[in-house]
Amino acid sequence: MKLEQAVCVEDMARLARQALPRIAYDFIDGGVEGEVGLARNRSEFDRYKLLPRYLVDVASRPQTVTLFGREYTAPFGVSPMGLAGFFRKGADLMIARAAAKAGVPYIMSSASCDSIEAAVKEAPGTTWFQIYGTRNPDITMDLVRRATALDVPVLVMTIDTPVIGKRERNMRNGFRRPMKMTPDVILQGLSRPAWTLAYLREGGIPMMQNWQPYAAAGASADDVADLYGTETPAPGQTWEILEAVRAAWPGPLAVKGVLHPDDARRAQAIGADGLVVSNHGGRQLDSAPAPIEMLPAIVEATGGRMEILVDSGVRRGSDIGKLLCLGARAALVGRPAMFGAAAAGEPGVAHVFRILRQEIDLLMGQMGWPDLSAARPECLIDTRSPDQPMRRAATAPEPAPGHLKKVAMP
Repeated sequence: MKLEQAVCVEDMARLARQALPRIAYDFIDGGVEGEVGLARNRSEFDRYKLLPRYLVDVASRPQTVTLFGREYTAPFGVSPMGLAGFFRKGADLMIARAAAKAGVPYIMSSASCDSIEAAVKEAPGTTWFQIYGTRNPDITMDLVRRATALDVPVLVMTIDTPVIGKRERNMRNGFRRPMKMTPDVILQGLSRPAWTLAYLREGGIPMMQNWQPYAAAGASADDVADLYGTETPAPGQTWEILEAVRAAWPGPLAVKGVLHPDDARRAQAIGADGLVVSNHGGRQLDSAPAPIEMLPAIVEATGGRMEILVDSGVRRGSDIGKLLCLGARAALVGRPAMFGAAAAGEPGVAHVFRILRQEIDLLMGQMGWPDLSAARPECLIDTRSPDQPMRRAATAPEPAPGHLKKVAMP
């Protein structure tokens, strides 16, 4: 399959699978333990059906959305993803550039291979920055300092990784520190010679440039990766680190990884401006609920006073539409963008964005949405409440006089 033949995100996943050895593809695609949560992230979207309204003027269907005071051209962005440069050198900057050209936000991970300084230089208005709490809080606060100096539009702090989940695909494949060239890994590399030659030509494991300043002078890429693995995750961190980040960061702050309404309220009380409702793409707690399950409760808990974004399992424009109906301001995609970068570099990421934009456009036309403000709860049927459509129909307002005319029967 060629790039231009990819008509959906799953096609992009197939192209990435063709380009990458299994050890690399599984790192992107995999979850934790039995990957029940990974499957739930997708299946919970099917809980909701979309109820269209017709005879609405949808000749114009703008997708613009305002997030944290800035306007973007579509109701989606890119979730933070670490080690993108392992799958294709320069992938972080490829995603940043594609997002800037598409007018959508890209949240660069602090665990990226390219630096936040380089990303902001190439895509200043659309590049946000994600950080973790670290065992040495001075590193966390220095990342905040760097984001402040760069005037990053939004800072995102991920809180759902006190420990690393049991990622069984990585364990089976040998994707761990230090990585060993076992016979199986060598055979995988030989099965994808183009990727392997590029990986070896670039010197093997890429440098985690955001972390390079915190290592000793002259540290190798392996040394920096080991430092990152020593400093994160930070199981001893508490709400105090979020309070410290809020005090130090002058701009909009979003907290990523929130699933419990009480955590949402506490983040709001500390002064966070937004939330990313997320279960880390099914890569942390296998038995966690899907974000779409918790979204209504979190929207209610925050009283409409926070920007709510959602990631984990988003693959279709209709997924994004359902999240908007339930109160999200926008959705975030992670794996789809990485599939695009791995398969075809920046053009692959841009193609993923085009697919999603087209699907959202068609959805708006079918649903009778002249703009995204029309995406409301009454557009959804919750299949777990089978009487819901009848209940809504009984309370629907009557059409205005003159909108319906009797037709004389012959």
